[in-house]
Parts: sequence; C-alpha cells; structure tokens
Amino acid sequence: MTRTRTKKNTRGFTLVEVIAASIILCSVVMIAGAIGTRSLVGTRLNRRYEMAAAVADQQLSLAEYVGVDSIVEAGVLEGDSEESGYSYHWEIGAEYQEIDSLYLVTATVTWVEANRPYSLIIDTMFNGTTLAEGETVATGGEAGQ
Repeated sequence: MTRTRTKKNTRGFTLVEVIAASIILCSVVMIAGAIGTRSLVGTRLNRRYEMAAAVADQQLSLAEYVGVDSIVEAGVLEGDSEESGYSYHWEIGAEYQEIDSLYLVTATVTWVEANRPYSLIIDTMFNGTTLAEGETVATGGEAGQ
C-alpha cells in the first residue's frame, strides 16, 4: 500500500517571509527615530526663538522707559544678554516716520547655534512726544491750579 500525502506540513515561516518582515520592521523603526529626532531639534529651536523674543521684549520695555529720544540720539543701542546659559546679541534702532511724532523702533536679536546664525526682528511704533520739564499731567478735576 502506498500512501499519498494530501496535506503539506505548513507550520512556521519561510526564510523569505522572515527577511521581508525584518526589513519592514527596521524601516518603521528608522522612520520613527528620524521623526523623533526632528521633533526634538524643532522643539529646541522654538525654545531659542522664545528666549530671543523675551530678550527683545525686555529691551523694548527698557527703551520705552528711557524714551525713544535717547535711542535716536544714540543711533543704535546694542548689547549682549545671557538667558538660560545661551548667549544673545541685541540691537535697537529708531527711525522717525514723519507722522505725528511716531518712530519705528526695530529690535534685532541674533544668536548662533550649531555654527548657523539665527535672528529675530521685531518692529513696533513708539510715540516720541515727551513732557517738558515742569509740566504736570492732569489726573483729576483740579488740573491747572
């Protein structure tokens, strides 16, 4: 008697199937790693822009406090600032706009990361009118007495 086998023993995976699955798995892991690395680099760069904006805001507040006239007299104010261990260089300049004592004030903050320069430029308008010495501002109904 001869027996014929009708069922083939199909337990397990072939070598081709294992290699194909390994290639797909490695590709997915490499893509996920690249996405993670890019997001970390982007997050760090956004943090640096946020700190640069804080430096610019601080310097513009100081410029508003001392008055736009002192910026115009000095030409361009500049300096360096340290924020969270990072170094920033800032410049502030003012330009008269010939409209009701308005000045265009530009704050530029620059820094270098990984041998690549970055900058943040902020433009705003300041009112250049100042009170003359001895003049008082009316704060109630008894002004001018």
